[in-house]
Amino acid sequence: MEITEIRITLRNEEKLKAFANVTFNNAFVVRGLKVIKGKKGFFISMPSRKRKDGTHHDIAHPINNDTRKRIEDAVLEAYEKELKDRSGEPVSSQADEFGEY
Repeated sequence: MEITEIRITLRNEEKLKAFANVTFNNAFVVRGLKVIKGKKGFFISMPSRKRKDGTHHDIAHPINNDTRKRIEDAVLEAYEKELKDRSGEPVSSQADEFGEY
């Protein structure tokens, strides 16, 4: 499985820093990953839905740690590149749940 594209939509919020859409093998896309600033640095949150009881349930996620690390490393690298490319430009805080306008 190859990551063939990552699209980053920056956000200007305290913890939520970006949405990411990841395409695999130019054939399958997972939308709505989040770049989150945590206490120990940045991490990736997988797309999820809120349940009636207020908890969240992942709707797409890697099933092993190696795949999770590959996705997380690639998304964080794309996030850093997007920050560098857009330095000086305002960051939007308005996007839908998938990072799309």
